[in-house]
Amino acid sequence: MTRVEEVYGKRAVVRTQDWLSFLKEHDDSSEWQKINKVNHFFNTQIEYKTDDKLWGKKDYWANPIETLGRGMGDCEDYAIAKYFSLISLGVPEDKIRLMYVRQLTVNEPHMVLIYFENPGDVPFVLDNFNHKLLAATQRRDLKPIYSFNGQGLWLAKAKGLGKKVENSKGVSAWNKMLERIEQGELNTLETNLSEANYAKLN
Repeated sequence: MTRVEEVYGKRAVVRTQDWLSFLKEHDDSSEWQKINKVNHFFNTQIEYKTDDKLWGKKDYWANPIETLGRGMGDCEDYAIAKYFSLISLGVPEDKIRLMYVRQLTVNEPHMVLIYFENPGDVPFVLDNFNHKLLAATQRRDLKPIYSFNGQGLWLAKAKGLGKKVENSKGVSAWNKMLERIEQGELNTLETNLSEANYAKLN
């Protein structure tokens, strides 16, 4: 936590510790409970703020520690934080994807996380715009464009479903964020997730 405090201050340490405690508390929860709890946790703990106001950049995808450190983030940051939290809680990666959509009520690009309870099912949408967990078919305000995770990229043809793009390298901003983590920039994500996993065993 020393690095978190050095970069973001004491309040960031509290937010990060709350997150680690949350992961430990819900490690034995059902998968559906994990989906609901993670969605609610970040929707209530993180304040929405655009990248230009928060980072001074037009587009910046923060990792969960950066988002918790600032206590703020935009739609991509919510989705990324939820994604990594669910992976840490043991939800299989092939069940969750980040999805780029157009939010039709405001006619703006938007990012959500989607969850497939079973292969081929219509996914549920984890969203910071609408906090209620709903099936994609119930979100008529969203027009899906593409979805992705660490396994690949899918072009959307229906609500969360679509054709996988073979040999795709995914999304450049996603890859850049992963590179920052791997290269040790604010190398706290892996450390803190390791702490959470260690705490689960004790």
